[in-house]
Amino acid sequence: MASSIDCPDRAPRAVSGAARRPSAGPDRLRTGVWLRAVVLVVLAALTGCGAGSGTGARDDPAATGSTARENPSATATAPAPGAPGAAGTAQGRPATEAPAVIPGLGPRTRAWIPADARQVVVVTGRDRNANHSEAVLYRHTGTGWEAGPVWPARNALRGWTDDHWAGDLRSPIGVYSLSDAGGLLPDPGTRLPYDRSDGFAVSGTGFEGEPLEGSFEYVVAIDYNREPGTSPLDLTRPLGADRGGGIWLHVDHDGPTQGCVGLKKQHMRDLLLALDPALHPVVVMGDAASLRE
Repeated sequence: MASSIDCPDRAPRAVSGAARRPSAGPDRLRTGVWLRAVVLVVLAALTGCGAGSGTGARDDPAATGSTARENPSATATAPAPGAPGAAGTAQGRPATEAPAVIPGLGPRTRAWIPADARQVVVVTGRDRNANHSEAVLYRHTGTGWEAGPVWPARNALRGWTDDHWAGDLRSPIGVYSLSDAGGLLPDPGTRLPYDRSDGFAVSGTGFEGEPLEGSFEYVVAIDYNREPGTSPLDLTRPLGADRGGGIWLHVDHDGPTQGCVGLKKQHMRDLLLALDPALHPVVVMGDAASLRE
């Protein structure tokens, strides 16, 4: 969620079969009593992803969230066709020279990526305690990994951790599947299940005094300590509330978050249009040094 919220405090379940670091339809309009309840819960939770009470879930092997890390045998170089992507890599390298492995990822990190993943969003933090990062969407071409453009991103106020707990104001390091989306705005045309709901409304200010309004216009749930196949607003937390949850990719509010990753609105829309469940998308996130391991 946004900088003052560890993205709704409603723990969704971790995705099944995701890597080891804890990561674990159609447009739905929430109305009536359920919606009012969700709004109240989300408003309370909105003190997490950016403004104050970030949720955290331990990013250790014990966390059974939907991470790509729970399957160390999975490799990031499975020879399967990728979705149509940019003509070249972020460095301008032609698609014919797509690298066999994703740059910047070490053997341990690559082992957490499921063998069937053909889309990988890599979020790389500047260092362990920094809240600025970069995001790149990679697509497998069948012979290598093709990079999209480099997008500026923001992560948690205090940086990164591989032992995430609620309120630690750090983003969890790991590999997590991406299975559900939603937002305050109508579905832009994503192939992911998308929940359009007023429950994504947020107000207030973030850690640097920036307005949080609009932070959840577009959201992709990161399957850390959540229930895949549910709205990002769902608060089911398989690992327990103390392990945090509600970690999202969402619209950047120009400030650090409580645990989520923020991207510019246009980049979030581009990401929603690009992600394809048939390609088993995952996010690989953490500081550069950790991801090189």
